[in-house]
Amino acid sequence: MVAGVVFGIALGRITLLADVLGPYIKVLNSIPRIVLAPIFVIWFGLGPASKVASAVVLVFFPVFFNAFQGAREVDRNLVANARILGASDRRVTLQVVIPSATSWIFTSLHVSFGFALIGAIVGEYIGATKGIGLLVAQSQGTFNAAGVYAAMVILAVVALVAEGLLTFAENRIFRWKPSGSDR
Repeated sequence: MVAGVVFGIALGRITLLADVLGPYIKVLNSIPRIVLAPIFVIWFGLGPASKVASAVVLVFFPVFFNAFQGAREVDRNLVANARILGASDRRVTLQVVIPSATSWIFTSLHVSFGFALIGAIVGEYIGATKGIGLLVAQSQGTFNAAGVYAAMVILAVVALVAEGLLTFAENRIFRWKPSGSDR
């Protein structure tokens, strides 16, 4: 997530960097990332590193593209006013661009957490010594529907708790914004 935000804001702010790296990012985005899970198991082994790598590649692109678009959608009048007041590029980025892009970033986080779960579970499903994905794979292999349902319930609870925490953080950060019913 952090890499997606940093690269998204950087490329959103630096047009030359976006022009140079844009085609490569589009090519990397076009790769079906879920098929990288077996490669990560080969590279990193059956431990947590391969699962983390699977989750990272699934999370990076939605966060990157939303941070990039959020940086590009900043009100140009705000940037111009900050420049008139003597703000450096760094201050404009930290005090205008990032706060303006934060709603875009939070939108991507709601989607990306589910992708992170998918990446971790697929990584465990393909090769693991423990974890929920392994439970699913073993339950499927023995036609144990209860084991598969148990794993689904655990994942649903984890996803709901994470979504609740994310919504709580978002509401705290954006408490100054009117809610949808106030507009």
